[in-house]
Amino acid sequence: MPTLSYRQPGLVLAAGSNDATQQQIRDLQRDLRALGYLKRHVDGSFGPGTEQAVNALKRDLLINDGTSSGGDGSAPVRVMDYNRGRVNDVSGQADQALVECISDMLDDVNFPKLPLPVTDPRAQNAQALSQIASLPPQQVPMPFLFAILQQETGLTHFCEPASGDTDSFIITGFDTNDASHPDRITSRGYGIGQYTLFHHPPSAEEVAGILLDPSKNVQKAVAVLREKFDGCVNGPTSLADDRQAEFGIGPLRLCKYSSDDPRHMKDCQQCALDAGTVNIQAGSTPLYPGSSGTYQPSSYYPTASYQDVPVRQAIGCDWPYAARRYNGSGMNSYHYQVRILRNLLMAFGTDKQTQAGGSGS
Repeated sequence: MPTLSYRQPGLVLAAGSNDATQQQIRDLQRDLRALGYLKRHVDGSFGPGTEQAVNALKRDLLINDGTSSGGDGSAPVRVMDYNRGRVNDVSGQADQALVECISDMLDDVNFPKLPLPVTDPRAQNAQALSQIASLPPQQVPMPFLFAILQQETGLTHFCEPASGDTDSFIITGFDTNDASHPDRITSRGYGIGQYTLFHHPPSAEEVAGILLDPSKNVQKAVAVLREKFDGCVNGPTSLADDRQAEFGIGPLRLCKYSSDDPRHMKDCQQCALDAGTVNIQAGSTPLYPGSSGTYQPSSYYPTASYQDVPVRQAIGCDWPYAARRYNGSGMNSYHYQVRILRNLLMAFGTDKQTQAGGSGS
């Protein structure tokens, strides 16, 4: 079994633990990150994020049978099999019963862990940007892809440590959409493109192909964005309400420029500039023409008022609608679309590509 600093008779780590346990908390956080339960920070402070991670792990030890809620296959192991009757409630405290479960999970080679923190995450992130910039714009327009990656992770694949925080694991995002068990993590987005898995833990192949390699992660993001464009804007999988209201059913518009034009699928920033802008007011701006719904705050987006948003229907292609569907549907997807369109004006498709390409030369 691994040697754990926080495996001590009677020790319970929880909110309010004193400074004497800071290293134990830091070690616990590192292991919770490796096991896929802590979203961010290895800083020795038992705050709300660490408490949520402990709760999420305890919940999985009670109910996670390895199945997927999203149709992407089963996990390689069942988390509940590591419980063996030791955890019986979700208390937010890391007691020794939980510690023994963590020890067994860490010790089992069949339980895939997040890759060990990289030694130079800043260099790895720069290399990832260079790899993205070298991708040809054949499947998706790269400025839109950059705008999406900026929204997802700030164009980073690995966390970059800050003062007092040693976290350099892969960027991880969580959804908690189980109303009956709000402490349960229902899906996880990994890396620069936040490629989402609905089972946990990931397989060893998924760790190697999605988590560890930023270029493969981005290739997944490209495939998903293209899938949304081909199937979720104008059918056949589903229809985008905003696109239908603004253009009806008609051929998908890949780009307003022909394929032999050097601006084809590349000049998205200029298209966004040429489209003009609109201000969105929470509670009064409809989601699309004829919609009874208006932009509203949500748990993910506390504000629903935006200034200087490019007019999506004037951009001249259907990628604004595909970008929204990359985030799903519903209110949050409209917030997401607004932020992607505003990101286009920040030249992530030009300046960042130039910068990234230079750093890799």
